[in-house]
Order: sequence, then C-alpha cells, then structure tokens
Amino acid sequence: MRSFPALLACVVLCAASVAWADSRVFIIANQADGYGVDQCLAKGEKCGAHAARSYCQSRDFAQASSYRRVDPDEITGSVPKAAESCGHARCSEYVAITCQR
Repeated sequence: MRSFPALLACVVLCAASVAWADSRVFIIANQADGYGVDQCLAKGEKCGAHAARSYCQSRDFAQASSYRRVDPDEITGSVPKAAESCGHARCSEYVAITCQR
C-alpha cells in the first residue's frame, strides 16, 4: 500500500514534465509589411516579443520561447529561393518562432 502513493506521485511528475516539454518551431516567411515587426522578429529584438507571443497564442500555445531569422539552408526540406514573382528583396528570408505550451 505504501508504494501506491509513490507510484501516483511519479506518474503526476512525469505527466507534468511531458506537458511542459511540449514545444514546436514554426518557420514562417519574413514579410516586409512596412510596420517593422518583421525586422523585430528577424533580428530577435525585444520589439518582436509581442508578435511572436501572439503568433504562438493563435496556435494554442502559451508563449514564445525564442524567435530569430533563419537562413533557407538551415531548413530541412525544400525551400524555394527568391522567386521571379517576388516584388521585394526579402522573399527568401524566414523567421523561426519556438512556441511552448
């Protein structure tokens, strides 16, 4: 009977650690929208924290643990280079936002 409370405590701790460790990295195109938010995110500046947190919350995550610019070469898989239809110089720039539950 003494082992049951210990087992229960172990299960609760394991479940809590799994829930905390739930994170995901989102790779999004760095859109030059004229508001400067894209540069805040891409440079990892403090002004991008609100945009990153809002992005995570819109996908049912609690917070953004980090955000930064990513080179297309860092992304696994096929990411096209600047397309001919692109109207600005930042078409091949991406931002990585790490969200946590």
